[in-house]
Amino acid sequence: MAEWLLADVGASHTRLALATPEGLCSGTAARVENAAYDGFGAVVAAYLDGRKAAAVCAGVAGPVRGGAARLTNLDWVIDRAEVAHTSGAARVHLMNDLQAQAHALDDLAVSACVPILPGEADRGGPRMVMGLGTGSNIAVAHRVAGRLFVPPAEAGHSSLPHMSEALNRMIASVAQEAAHKPYEALLSGPGLARLHRLRMGVETSAPAIVAAFEAGDAEAHATLALFTRLLGVVMGNLALTHMATGGTYLIGSVARALAPHLAGLGLAESFTAKGPYAEIMGLIPVTLITDDTAALLGCWRALRQGDT
Repeated sequence: MAEWLLADVGASHTRLALATPEGLCSGTAARVENAAYDGFGAVVAAYLDGRKAAAVCAGVAGPVRGGAARLTNLDWVIDRAEVAHTSGAARVHLMNDLQAQAHALDDLAVSACVPILPGEADRGGPRMVMGLGTGSNIAVAHRVAGRLFVPPAEAGHSSLPHMSEALNRMIASVAQEAAHKPYEALLSGPGLARLHRLRMGVETSAPAIVAAFEAGDAEAHATLALFTRLLGVVMGNLALTHMATGGTYLIGSVARALAPHLAGLGLAESFTAKGPYAEIMGLIPVTLITDDTAALLGCWRALRQGDT
């Protein structure tokens, strides 16, 4: 019996695994560098190596429209018909990668969820996942009739908010590089590097900024304090917009690097500063997801519950 093919397609690499309706197949997980391939079809062909898949579900770092997905930070277009032809699958489901992450929430191990800010989650309330990596986006999971409903979003390209004088100057400068001033221009790995450059006038990578902060560097601390303030405001705006009383989750390389420091850098203060809704915001727990295969679990969940 042919198995399901699951894929998490990012800007720099793709994770893949096989699954059955019972779960992911042990020993089938793989991670490939996208630069080695000319498109997702080539990735699928190489991974399957002549085998056929019964179904395919891919979470893609970009919007999905009309049966095709276009990656935001990589020049790939993934066409559902092409994937069906390459894989032999009768069913192909494409969705945004954050939708896949949110579909995984009910199947994550307890150890994969690390508290950042405490709270009292409304177990029936919507849950929001926010990704911080090469780019940024969100997805919101709703429980509907015994299944998860996760609508698509491209929030990372919504505009940055009005902030303090210091941050507003940097936000104005972002317009010189991205006229619509998307929030992922500052809230992402490249965004952290951009924020530091706008402050200091020097190019420094995001990992180097975090390392300098952990070594006690005052300028790196100042950059991360601004990053955290902005993150709290944007994440709070989105959580309030969707009334994500079931909890807010962070995922991605930048989230993992910064999670141990966010509380100390003032995340709670900026996240909850919503006037008469401050008490509600204070009850929303913020949690880090550490499982790198979460999107694959979400793809499995989507196929299992019959998403098309």
